[in-house]
Amino acid sequence: MRQWQINSLDGIDALERVDVDRPEPGPGEIRLRVHASSINYRDLSTIRDPASRNLPLPRVPNSDAAGEVTAIGAGVEGIAVGDRVASCFFGDWQDGPCSAAIMATALGGARDGVLAEEVVLAARGVVPLPDHLDYVAGSTLTCAGLTAWNALFRAARIRAGDTVLLLGTGGVSVFALQFAVLAGARVIMTSSSDEKLARVRDMGAWQTVNYRTNPDWDKAVLDLTGGVGVDAVVEVGGAGTLERSIAATRVAGTVVLIGVLTGGEINPVNIMRKSIRVQGIYGGSRNMFLDMNRAISHHRLEPVIHQRFGFESARDAYHAMAAAGHFGKLVIDVSD
Repeated sequence: MRQWQINSLDGIDALERVDVDRPEPGPGEIRLRVHASSINYRDLSTIRDPASRNLPLPRVPNSDAAGEVTAIGAGVEGIAVGDRVASCFFGDWQDGPCSAAIMATALGGARDGVLAEEVVLAARGVVPLPDHLDYVAGSTLTCAGLTAWNALFRAARIRAGDTVLLLGTGGVSVFALQFAVLAGARVIMTSSSDEKLARVRDMGAWQTVNYRTNPDWDKAVLDLTGGVGVDAVVEVGGAGTLERSIAATRVAGTVVLIGVLTGGEINPVNIMRKSIRVQGIYGGSRNMFLDMNRAISHHRLEPVIHQRFGFESARDAYHAMAAAGHFGKLVIDVSD
């Protein structure tokens, strides 16, 4: 059975494709034939710097998988061989708040990930795929999809008529655009590409701002909202963009911090002065995943796939992530 492993500290090109024995599920586990695995910035950063995460090597990367159940361990109920399922980012997060114990069950980090032809997962750590989605589309839901859902509907609690600011056009931001539009929110979206901004307007974005031609994009957002600011920001940049996100947010609004793509420092004064809530999140629970999938099924939402890569070309997928030119998701087709 083929599997990709992080075996050194030397980055993407040091990833190794190895042959290992087919795993067998134990009590409470299932074996999954992985058909597709989407990648996230977190996967790229793990491959680049496993030492900072104190990961034992070798480590299988990636949290996101969609596939078919091929075997079931003792005591598993409610799942049958042949079921189409997606992995949960945290194998032990069923509901309620996150915890240190839950964080220790993250796939592709604390635990081996899913970039392999078959993997063994906890039965309570998978969810059924929406019927209308194929495996490639279904593999995008685990991290980016659920993070966007959690950010909008649990952390920010957006409602119809709210105004939401989204940064960039990566996987989380594009999912957040789709969900926010379905909820009746007004979306302002930023990018350095006019072509990408035209595309998000076609998808329902209310207003757009090119941050390359408008480096003071927070002021542009304030102008678009009549000086009031947005109700919520899905903040994927980190310290390098957070101060501008705070400036663009209304008094008593919410900034949901999910990314650390840019460096820098943050002055907390405006958080206090504007009574803004800054909420960090990391993925979501299995029950959130089930809620999201019901909405996806009801609206027959289709995730946006930028590019597919064959299994043997996995390194190319991570290089594409590093190049940051994608719109939506990058997916490794494990069956290819």
